[in-house]
Amino acid sequence: MIIVDTALEKREKEGNPVQVGIIGAGYMGRGTVLQIVSAITGMRVAAVSNRTLSEAARAFHQAEIEEIKTVSSVSQLEQAIAQGNYAITDDAMLLAQAEGIDVIIEATGEIEFGAHVVLKAMEHGKHVVLMNAELDATVGPILKTYADKAGVVITNADGDQPGVVMNLLRFVKTIGYQPVLAGNIKGLQDHYRTPKTQAAFAAKYNQKPKLITSFADGTKISMEMAVVANGTGFRVGQRGMYGPECKHATEAVNLFPMEQLLEGGLVDYILGAEPGPGVFVLGYNENPIKQQYMNYFKMGEGPLYVFYTPYHLPHLEVPITAARAVLFRDAAVTPLGAPVCDVITMAKRDIKAGETLDGIGGFTCYGTIENSDVAQTHNLLPMGLSEGAVMKRDVPIDHAITFEDVTLPKGRLADKLWAEQQEYFGLR
Repeated sequence: MIIVDTALEKREKEGNPVQVGIIGAGYMGRGTVLQIVSAITGMRVAAVSNRTLSEAARAFHQAEIEEIKTVSSVSQLEQAIAQGNYAITDDAMLLAQAEGIDVIIEATGEIEFGAHVVLKAMEHGKHVVLMNAELDATVGPILKTYADKAGVVITNADGDQPGVVMNLLRFVKTIGYQPVLAGNIKGLQDHYRTPKTQAAFAAKYNQKPKLITSFADGTKISMEMAVVANGTGFRVGQRGMYGPECKHATEAVNLFPMEQLLEGGLVDYILGAEPGPGVFVLGYNENPIKQQYMNYFKMGEGPLYVFYTPYHLPHLEVPITAARAVLFRDAAVTPLGAPVCDVITMAKRDIKAGETLDGIGGFTCYGTIENSDVAQTHNLLPMGLSEGAVMKRDVPIDHAITFEDVTLPKGRLADKLWAEQQEYFGLR
């Protein structure tokens, strides 16, 4: 951030702000527009796309920008950008193709739609910031190969847990401590929550019940930590992670198997701990003199130490990710290579043959993280591909659903990318 703000100030003085296109004008998308307009020097929201055009306009109005242009072609959008106007459209592909936009922030949370937009944006030389852990966790590794070929950055976002934990992990590594666990701090996990049980909470905070359900039933944290796993090479110690309960993050030094920590590292979480909803990293250093210093700093006796960030601020920090990508070609978190962890589909209740799965945050299934080699061995269905799948046979509650158990919808790009990911990395 300290380098980024200076670089953005330079762009401001040069009259050359980083031009951002935002796909999705939901709660986080609108907040991102407000943040850039009101607080970020040297950056400008060139355009916002949303299926419902009035919501795209609302994003600018919320930021006290009243004069906006509705565009319906690439040329119209490019003209608006050149003239310094703010643009809205219901066609996200315009933002992906238009000259003058440096970086796309994908904030829909939709896997199939997001895949189309991201590929098109990278094809046209745009960096991509994902506020879409669902897409990243499902086909992020193969999308990274497309980004590399196009010479652009694809990254998950600062502010969301994957970006915050990766920033902390990089800090821990930089000061000479070996990161051995990348962790999330979660207040609740109940696999059997549904849009019905979460409706009141969602209404209170102006959110969609399916989104809130994905937080409560464990799907979202699995997606987020799969993104971290793929960006670090860390695995899970068991299906679904350990997720021990504790009162404070500092207790985490005693809650995970040391042998697994030192065998390559873990992604995991702690439940019900303060300071939530932050993140933590376990760092290891057995140098006795350094241990004396750390004890003096009240970090504990070692050799394992807890470093934590007590908050995450998604839309406040995502502009930093956009700036890092454009100005420094630096990703907050991006896959290292082949998938390390996948998010598999689990039955939320007894499911009968002939039923159609309703996907992330629904009534029929929840997602849980698993090591990719295990998921491949058992041919387990990724949660990101589950929506619309029709059951061929009965599957009891809390059992993993396999590809053999379902018939997938035809013609989806996400399925094509998944298959390509398997082949590219030699997983099949």
